[in-house]
Formats: sequence, C-alpha cells, structure tokens
Amino acid sequence: MQNLTKFFIGGEWVKPLSSATLPILNPATEEPIGTVAMGISEDVDSAVKAAKAAFTAFSVTSKQERLHLLYRLKAATERRLEDLAQAMRIEMGAPITMARSAQADAAIGHLRGFIEALQELEESKVLANGDILLREPIGVCGLITPWNWPINQIALKVIPVLATGSTCVLKPSEHTPISAMIYAEIIDEAGYPPGVFNLVNGDGPTVGAALSRHPEIQMMSFTGSTRAGIAVTHDAAETVKRVTLELGGKSPNLVFSDCKLEERVAASVRECMFNTGQSCDAPSRLLVERSCYDEALRIAKLTIDSVKVGDPEQTGDHIGPLFDKIQFDRVQSMIEAGLAEGATLLAGGLGKPDGVTTGWFAKPTIFADVSNHMRVAQEEIFGPVLVIIPFDDEDDAIAIANDTPYGLAAYLQTGDPERALRVAKRLRAGAVHINGGGFNYGSPFGGYKQSGNGREGGIMGLEDYLETKTLHGMS
Repeated sequence: MQNLTKFFIGGEWVKPLSSATLPILNPATEEPIGTVAMGISEDVDSAVKAAKAAFTAFSVTSKQERLHLLYRLKAATERRLEDLAQAMRIEMGAPITMARSAQADAAIGHLRGFIEALQELEESKVLANGDILLREPIGVCGLITPWNWPINQIALKVIPVLATGSTCVLKPSEHTPISAMIYAEIIDEAGYPPGVFNLVNGDGPTVGAALSRHPEIQMMSFTGSTRAGIAVTHDAAETVKRVTLELGGKSPNLVFSDCKLEERVAASVRECMFNTGQSCDAPSRLLVERSCYDEALRIAKLTIDSVKVGDPEQTGDHIGPLFDKIQFDRVQSMIEAGLAEGATLLAGGLGKPDGVTTGWFAKPTIFADVSNHMRVAQEEIFGPVLVIIPFDDEDDAIAIANDTPYGLAAYLQTGDPERALRVAKRLRAGAVHINGGGFNYGSPFGGYKQSGNGREGGIMGLEDYLETKTLHGMS
C-alpha cells in the first residue's frame, strides 16, 4: 500500500511532484482504506518522457521477444490473482466470489487472447502489387481506465501496448488505485524495460487532460462516460491523436415468446444485476413480447426477490454495494424519476435494503410498464435497476431497441435460429448476446453510435496500437 503515494515512472516508484492526495473508501463499510497521490501535468510530463525514451529500443523488439515477455507477464499475474481480487473487493465492493471469477480473471483471460492474436499478427506482408506492408507500433499511448471493471479495462489497454512494442502512461481511476498499483508491480516483476509502462494517478480534468493534450502522445484509449469521452476527443484533437473510446450503454434485451421463457427471463434479470448493475453493457432494458408480457413480469419478480445483497467479504452469488455515495445518490434519483414518470414499481425501490445502515447498498429494483421515452429507459443508471418494456412484434422490438443514443451491446432471447440471425443483423450494437451467449476473451468489444470508437480485444484490439507503413519499389 505504500506505493499508493508514489507513481511508477521509468521503472521506479517515484515521489509525486504534487502533495495532493485523495482518501480511498471501502464502499461496503464507508471506512478509509488508504490514500492515493494525485498527480499534476508535470508528473505526466515525466512519465511521457520515460515512455518516449523507452520506445526507441522497445519498438524494434521482435515478436518472439514480446511473446516471451507476455508469457512472463502471465506467470507473474497468476501469482498475484488473489491480491487483485481482494483489492477490487475492498476498493469497489465486488463480492469476492465474483472478484475472483470475473474481475481478476480478466487479467489472465485477456492476456491469453492477446497472446493468440499476436501469434497470428502479420507484421510484414507482400501485397499483390509487389509493395510491402509493415505494421509498426504507434508510439507513446495514454490510457485512461474506469472504476467499475478496473483490471479488465487495464488489461484491454496495457497488454496490446506491450504486445505491439508501443509504450504507455496509464491513468487508472483515482477511486480504484489499489488494483492498478498491484498490476504495475506485476509488470515490473515480469521484467519489462524501464519506461515501457508508467502509472500516474490523478483526476480526469488534471492528469487525464494532460495526457490527452500532450504533444508526445500518439494515441489515447479511454473507457468511461460518454461525457468524459467527448472531452478526451476534444483535448486530443489539437495534436491529431488517434483516439479509441469505450463509453456508455443502455443495452436492450429482446425476449420473444418462442424462447424458454422461465429460463431466459430469470437469467436476464440476474445478468442485469451482475456487478450491481455497474457494467456499461448491462442488459438494463428488458423488451418483452406482449403475448408473454404478464408471465415475464411474474418470472422477473420471482427472480429479483431471490437476488441477495450482501457483504463482499462473504463468498456466494450475492451482489455488493454501489461504488460510492455519488453513485448511490444517482441511482436513487433515477428511481425517483421512474416513479414520477409513472412506471410501475415491480420490486425494490428507494433506500437501502431492510436492516442495512452502513455501506452504499441499494435495493435490486424493477420497473414495469415503461415506455422508451422515459428517463429510466434512455439514461444509463449504472445500478441494480431493470426496466421492462412491452413490444408488439419483431419490427416494434427492433425499433425500440435501436431508439437510444447508445449501441454497445444487445441481448436476444428466441427459440428460432433464423429469427435470431435476422434480428441480430438489424440491431445497432457492437455485440449481440443470443440466448445467454457470453463474451469470449479474444473477441472484439466496442460499440456503435455514442458508445464509442474502435474495438478492444483480439486482433482488432492490437490494430488500434499499430501504424501502417507501405514500402514501394522493393520488388
């Protein structure tokens, strides 16, 4: 924990140039668990200088050298998986079972996916016209990651930097710095050259903006809110950086009457509640065919009543608290909005669960009889709140599903394979999960519309960190 008050720059834990700090609170207990240093633009300058110096040698390493280091990273990560899981339990309230199986597991899963992608990547090829195409590392990258999936998003950005021969400065969420600190220690243990990876903590308007504006950074990768993603894009525009964004979502989940209704509705409710609803691709709009609407409400109510809220330290499939008081208050205000707009409260509601006085725990909540123009149907709530909307037919379902500024993910429940493909093609989303199909490491992740630009994971996740060079006259 002593490294929380330092930054990792040039292969060493160094003292920040600013004395500003931020307390880190456990959302389940509201108690302080540490203090993190908050950087300034001069700290960013130091980190970028180290990354630029390291790029000269690291950018010309061979694919085999980089694969060797990735395997060393894998071994070092495996030794620290429990530390990562416990960090995310403490700093963001992820229940320990889920923290192990999903939050920490992402560090290994994405690494495997990127190793396979790097093995397949052609760094040089001869075109049909005789020219030679080269794929080269883009340069120094600025990486900004969120608090809701701390290591998942760090892995999706840092590993392709290491795989392609680029270098980076990471600004993790200042609210979840413990897991990021551990990951920096893991990279150091794996033996990466000094300056290839650097970490500076701080807030978005200061450190984030300094990264986005920095003239020596060639590429920015950001995950967070659409509002903040727009700010990163504006700041990066002056130096014509490449910018990739993974932003918000309001994912529809289309339930047709020909699916296994009991199974699929119950699974859909649980999927929305996963990570306490704090996932950008959570299926938070349940669109149900009118002919089975009443039955779906019955199943949803029965399922939500079985969703338990509990202590993150305890093993089990319960959900934990919301991330902090600000997020708790936002969820409460959105529940109030749903009530004011006339949605039917099927379960949950305002306040904390019965008997809970400490921690930012919210009631798992379902609104029925929602229309898609309501705020609870259009705005990303980022909490354990599901809205249920009836539809009449396939065209109606697709129209409602696509009627949102976002397009990160969509979910589809049907017993008809032809319908599944037909509807999936018409949904404006970067991923469509059919009958419970889950995300697989190595596949691209990203969205349409205001859900972002670019893709993370696998071959496409490497390509964002590569430049293309054409050699003429070599044949």
